[in-house]
Amino acid sequence: MKLKVAFLLSLVLGLFACANVKNAKADFGEFKVTSTDAISIAELVNIMDKSKTPYTTTLKAPLSAVCQNAGCWVQVAKPDGKPLTIRFKNHFTIPPSTPIGTESLIHGVAYWDTVSVKALRHYAEDAGKTMDEINKITQPEFKLNFEGDGIKLLTLEKGKNK
Repeated sequence: MKLKVAFLLSLVLGLFACANVKNAKADFGEFKVTSTDAISIAELVNIMDKSKTPYTTTLKAPLSAVCQNAGCWVQVAKPDGKPLTIRFKNHFTIPPSTPIGTESLIHGVAYWDTVSVKALRHYAEDAGKTMDEINKITQPEFKLNFEGDGIKLLTLEKGKNK
């Protein structure tokens, strides 16, 4: 009888915990992010392809990767399928367990810059790449960057990847 009660209690607590994670919303960073004037990643890429001037905005996009070591960066997929890495100002973090596909609002500044080999290898290591993959990174990259000062994680709708 005690075993049945313990099992049922564990089952109920487990379901409750899953429901809380699924429905959780969270804000992180210095900036209180709202959906007002949020743009898509495609809109940002279009704007930045036409200008090399830093651009402050709020992005609305699903996360395609989350730093598993500390939650210190996230990635969103650009229209060409390549990732845009978003580093967080003042090194604030989000939970590394944040699910891929979580819809998010991210406020910050987009800018063009050269990313060093050391930084690229560091990001690859954080992403769990193999040493062979990391060692293949031998050249810096001039690319679109984004420094976030706030992120709001929105509820991931079951069965949808917006």
